[in-house]
Amino acid sequence: MLPIVDRYILGEVAKTLLAILITLMLIVASMLFLRTLEEVNLGALNADLVLRFLGLQLVRDTATLLPPSFFIAALAALSRLARDSELVALNACGIGPRRLYRALVLLALPVALVTGWFALVLQPWAAAGIAEIRLQQKDQATQIAGVQAGRFYTEEGGKVVVYVGAIAKGKGLERVFVLDRQGDKTRIVVSDSGRHRVDDRTGDHLVTLIDGHRFDGNAGEGNYLIARFREYQLRVAGQGPEPQVTKKSTTPSLDLLGSADPLARAELEHRIAAPLAIFTLLLIAVPLVAISPRQKTSGRLLLAFLAYFTFFNLQQLAETWLGNGTTPLWLTSFWYQALVLVLVYLVTLPETRWYKVLRERLGRGHPGPGGDQD
Repeated sequence: MLPIVDRYILGEVAKTLLAILITLMLIVASMLFLRTLEEVNLGALNADLVLRFLGLQLVRDTATLLPPSFFIAALAALSRLARDSELVALNACGIGPRRLYRALVLLALPVALVTGWFALVLQPWAAAGIAEIRLQQKDQATQIAGVQAGRFYTEEGGKVVVYVGAIAKGKGLERVFVLDRQGDKTRIVVSDSGRHRVDDRTGDHLVTLIDGHRFDGNAGEGNYLIARFREYQLRVAGQGPEPQVTKKSTTPSLDLLGSADPLARAELEHRIAAPLAIFTLLLIAVPLVAISPRQKTSGRLLLAFLAYFTFFNLQQLAETWLGNGTTPLWLTSFWYQALVLVLVYLVTLPETRWYKVLRERLGRGHPGPGGDQD
């Protein structure tokens, strides 16, 4: 059984962590849901895949939410204890920062394990699932380069006008109208149905119309050609073939281990940084709390705010430098955690008890001018 004080501190931080994590998850889920609905509205995602797509995105982003949630929970819970003078009472009973660290470590261990599981196992699995959905939707008729039903779209500098009356679910295009003025004669093509795909080799858009009519001729001239077709294909020049790039985010962690590729190394360390950040932020949280009500809390809050944003901004910078070869592989991308930790402790050093005692002893041993000397 844990001591009562440890259980009390652990319970306060755990309850705050759960509340903050649920709040952040709801905020992120709502933002992702709106973004997903926008993709459905644009035809870039099948409506049947909304829940699965949203779930994979939440699983992918959970590992990045746990470290800041733990940091904010530790700060909020300890600040509440300090505001109610409970930390002062604990200090008077001989329970200092060492016991606070012990209680927080007992919570940080399971949180770090869960974070590592999400970051190293579930995150690449979810990223691979999202990439698979994207690839599937690319070949379906519901993804037509952002085309929406009921609108006119122009290509080739206005020489080609395409209108799609409706986008049938899983069946392609309906009520298609094409005005083609690229040649000597104006060409109008209408069809009740059709389909669309992108040529992976050239990047061109291929619109295939089925069972329609074609009208060739210029306005004011009587020599019109009217024809009926079973299948008619229109090629619209694209932006060139899309580069086939294998995303490191979808690669399993075991496959990244031991790789000499800087990008693979940066991706692996990005996943490892999530559980490691739990313990680094734990070490930062305790000195950022004003234990005594007499201490100024505004300065500590500002320092906590700066430490929080400096930590995660330096993380992105360190991983980018490692991926593009700016920093050597032996340095790794974890140096920012040690840097922020040292800076926080240096800033809060003058307010620590042992520093004040040491300064007082040094002051007694070195009296100023005019002082008595033996």
